[in-house]
Amino acid sequence: MLKTILPAASQALPGRSDAMPTASTHAVLGSPTHGPWGENAEIAMFGLGCFWGAERRFWQLEGVLHTAVGYAAGTTPNPSYQEVCTGQTGHNEVVRVVFDNQVISYQDLLKVFWESHNPTQGMRQGNDTGTQYRSGIYTYGGAQAEQAEHSLHVYQAELQAAGLASAITTEAIEAPAFYFAEDYHQQYLHKNPAGYCGLGGLGVCYTG
Repeated sequence: MLKTILPAASQALPGRSDAMPTASTHAVLGSPTHGPWGENAEIAMFGLGCFWGAERRFWQLEGVLHTAVGYAAGTTPNPSYQEVCTGQTGHNEVVRVVFDNQVISYQDLLKVFWESHNPTQGMRQGNDTGTQYRSGIYTYGGAQAEQAEHSLHVYQAELQAAGLASAITTEAIEAPAFYFAEDYHQQYLHKNPAGYCGLGGLGVCYTG
């Protein structure tokens, strides 16, 4: 099966019922993996290539309470990293971001999302090729959905104004189930400071 084509549900790997075990706290922020995070906490989820670099980009932001990497927008329940890499689960590598909406806004997170990767490459990001590297915004609630859709159109116009005519291929859909990645992937670039990041934007600012 080509790793750049999403599999039909009938072709997807079966997966498993048990979630991947993860640490109870964030290795950098010290916050609880499963909450609670406070009354102003809100969740966002993005896919922007290899999730190691994506997670670090978000945990560095003031107002972000917790981040976790995992798999979403596919078919296979609780997939392993090896299974996702086959292209037979349909999942994207994503980062789940818990943020204090009184300190940092969803609009601020969208700005970081657009400026941190190339959203025009389809089923790849830079040298990383496969369905798990696609650009995606996975929204929680109508307000996030409206902002995400608006931001897509705004950033497309800004790319065109900068002379970059390629169409954005980002999928913007209601957040599907989030499956935690294996614990060694969580806060990977904190545990492995010289590790691979893979993020690279287009140098075009998102103004909102």
